Amino acid sequence: MDPEAMRIGIVGAGLAGLACAARLSSGGFPVQLFDKARGAGGRMSARRVDTPLGEVGFDHGAQYFTAHGAAFRSRVEQWAMDGIVAPWSAAGPGAWVGVPGMNAPVRALAAEQKVRWGCQVEALSREGPVWRLTGGGEDLGQFDAVILALPAEQATVLIGEHDPALAARAATSRTQPCWTVMAAFDQPLPIVAHVLRDEGQIGWAARNTSKPGRGPIEAWVVQGNPLWSQAHLEESAETICQALLAALQQHADGPIPRPIAIQAHRWRFARSAAGSEGALWSALTGLGCCGDWLISPRVESAWDSGQALADRVLAHARRG
Repeated sequence: MDPEAMRIGIVGAGLAGLACAARLSSGGFPVQLFDKARGAGGRMSARRVDTPLGEVGFDHGAQYFTAHGAAFRSRVEQWAMDGIVAPWSAAGPGAWVGVPGMNAPVRALAAEQKVRWGCQVEALSREGPVWRLTGGGEDLGQFDAVILALPAEQATVLIGEHDPALAARAATSRTQPCWTVMAAFDQPLPIVAHVLRDEGQIGWAARNTSKPGRGPIEAWVVQGNPLWSQAHLEESAETICQALLAALQQHADGPIPRPIAIQAHRWRFARSAAGSEGALWSALTGLGCCGDWLISPRVESAWDSGQALADRVLAHARRG
């Protein structure tokens, strides 16, 4: 099959989807990505919040990443040269963060691709040799192959009736939720450590201000551990803010002042399970899946999975 004649639709423009798109585009495939979010980030999202002291940024998804494999390490080194990632020693040796927010690498990748933001793909339908995508009552186009770069649960819904084998594999993977609280203060909190890990109901807490390239306003991200988040998944955002700030108070050497801004974000699909396939591809149906749930719950795994799936599609095209 001529790569230029094989149009690929990718549902999900997080790191996995964009890594896949980058490899496919370099191989000559026309690629169109769709993402329901308003902008780049996925689970590497960053949020800007107005406060009386000015705007403050929060990394409310993935907090940092590492690079162990040669391919991803090479990409990270290039990002570092471009000034969009930097080391963050507080998280340990080899920890990297996006600059000025965790979504910086994803934003850079998205700038090189065709992405429709704010566009949720709701259904796939087969029309002869091609797939048609629809969402929001709109025809989103025809594609020779469709890639689902989504959490396993969401991928299962879209492909269930079209590829039972892929759907069955996705259905075996379960993603854990995470409640995240973002709080800004008008003074530094009386907490010595910049990072707290696995402290009671807190799975992770970090002084976001300690990351390179951030502003001067004291900002904290507090994430509930998976079991606590699951148990409180349907609680109100206000209740979650109170609970996780109270948990943070237990690690302070004095009273925590009232926040000048506070928000909560519920990640229903936060920490994926681990898999061994790397990526899923069906040459028969022209459907594929990629994501960290096919390797391990790490940022690097999302990258590796997207690249692995692209390689399988390229190999399929070369075989005709």
